[in-house]
Amino acid sequence: MTGLSSQVREKIQFAAELFQQAKHPLVLTGAGISTPSGIPDFRSEGTGLWSKNEAMEVASLSNFRYNPSQFYEWFRPLAKQIIDASPNPAHIAIADLGKAGYLDSVITQNIDILHQKAGSENVIEMHGTLSTLSCTQCFHQYESIPFISAFLEDGNIPRCTDCEAILKPDVILFGEQLPQKAWLKAQKSARNSDLMLVVGSSLEVLPVAGLPMQTLDRGGHLIIVNQSSTYLNVRADIVFTQDAATLLPELAKEVLKNGK
Repeated sequence: MTGLSSQVREKIQFAAELFQQAKHPLVLTGAGISTPSGIPDFRSEGTGLWSKNEAMEVASLSNFRYNPSQFYEWFRPLAKQIIDASPNPAHIAIADLGKAGYLDSVITQNIDILHQKAGSENVIEMHGTLSTLSCTQCFHQYESIPFISAFLEDGNIPRCTDCEAILKPDVILFGEQLPQKAWLKAQKSARNSDLMLVVGSSLEVLPVAGLPMQTLDRGGHLIIVNQSSTYLNVRADIVFTQDAATLLPELAKEVLKNGK
């Protein structure tokens, strides 16, 4: 735990004990876990995607339907950042905890597939994924990488190879409902969990922001790792404001050192 204060080290040890005692721990992650991988978040002042663009003008379902070229123009640099990104130590630490049996599932608000790249299983993607694209006409689904790579190279909007209609990334845009299966699965996981670790989420976007309450209301514990305050800091057992890519490897090391 080099470079961490004695107070933080004590909090890590306490958090590790909660993990070792938990029967059904899970993780909820937001954009803050992926910023060390070079993917911008949405709300940080000056750097967040919504600080530079009006969300409803570029990333709404209605805008995609009527002006897909504007959406893809905005989406192009983000798509490149996601395609080029690699998991950072925070993603890897979460995957390590899962492989060792210390996590039931990972609920994520991210679309970047970095949890899966790191080796996590049972990832519940609340806002969709960039791993696939779907045809807006015949609904055929495609693996995204070939289409996105070609789009990044030539700038031509991805189109269905069957019917030539425009392909839409399988991410949730403003005006779209959350994927029902994922939402039901996330709620069930939160209700059954006796420990939730929140990483890199401001807990501002409903309904996902309410999931930790479902754990707390049933007597579960809550650990928050986020550099800004959340509405649940006052309810959390432990709050860390350190960078997730620095802190989570230390937490995982402490949890795993004695094994199950």
